[in-house]
Parts: sequence; structure tokens; C-alpha cells
Amino acid sequence: MLGWALTFLVVALIAAALGFGGIAGTSAGIAQILFFVFIVLFVVAMIARALRGRPPL
Repeated sequence: MLGWALTFLVVALIAAALGFGGIAGTSAGIAQILFFVFIVLFVVAMIARALRGRPPL
């Protein structure tokens, strides 16, 4: 998921550099949403792992 977020970020940067504002804004928004979903899932996985008795990474 983090890879997809980075991909959309690169697409947004390239689109912004070429002057495609709408596509750049949409791609940046998608990248931001994917990044926050990734962070939430990562934290949930670390908490679940700690509750099972294994130390977090």
C-alpha cells in the first residue's frame, strides 16, 4: 500500500510539473489517503502483535 501511495505521489509531481492541475490534485489526494490508511493498518498490526505476546519489530 505504501508503494501505491508513493506511485500516486510521483504521478502528482509529474502532472504538476507539466501543468495538469486537476490530475495532480487528485493524485495527491489519493496518495494522502493511501498513506494514512497504511499508517493506521501498521499501528493496528503492531498493537495486535504486542497483545499476542510478541514484541513489536
